[in-house]
Amino acid sequence: MDPVEKAASVLRHDGLVIYPTDTLYGLGADALSEEAIARVYEAKRRPFSAPISVAVCSCDMIHGVARVNDYAAGFIDRFLPGPVTVVLPARNSLPGILTGGTGLIGIRIPRHPVALRLIELLDSPITATSANTSGARDPVVPGDCNVPHDFMIDGGRLPGTASTVIDLGSLTIIRPGADLEQVLAYISARE
Repeated sequence: MDPVEKAASVLRHDGLVIYPTDTLYGLGADALSEEAIARVYEAKRRPFSAPISVAVCSCDMIHGVARVNDYAAGFIDRFLPGPVTVVLPARNSLPGILTGGTGLIGIRIPRHPVALRLIELLDSPITATSANTSGARDPVVPGDCNVPHDFMIDGGRLPGTASTVIDLGSLTIIRPGADLEQVLAYISARE
């Protein structure tokens, strides 16, 4: 069994998988399993009030987990797949634990073949939080991944710049990161 198939199998059993993305190593769990999501919070030592983003492999999957208006659809077309996380109103299909009580969910489509294949094999969104304890150094190589996990896919050294996170309702940058200048230019051109 190849590593991505093995990782998908681990996820199907509420396990935690470290996987490479186009930015950093992510800590993946089945984003539709409350038990698996609780394990992510525990592994990262993260408060339940802090939302956790998800990674999906298609625009259809985005529409399955979030409400997308016309502006958001245009933004998603322009920036995803890529190193940008969009924050949208969550649908009831997602466990509320992911939103940290906000009703909003951060969503990425990573531009990385391993991450995309993993999500496709699981046929479900996965958590897309960095594979480090809260406040620790960003995980750009496997040795930086300091969280408990059941399986790791070694993707070598990754680019290392976290995704830009933008709330598409308020057009607020929550976290500056990769592709920030292009995101700001897009927002300015639409105002």
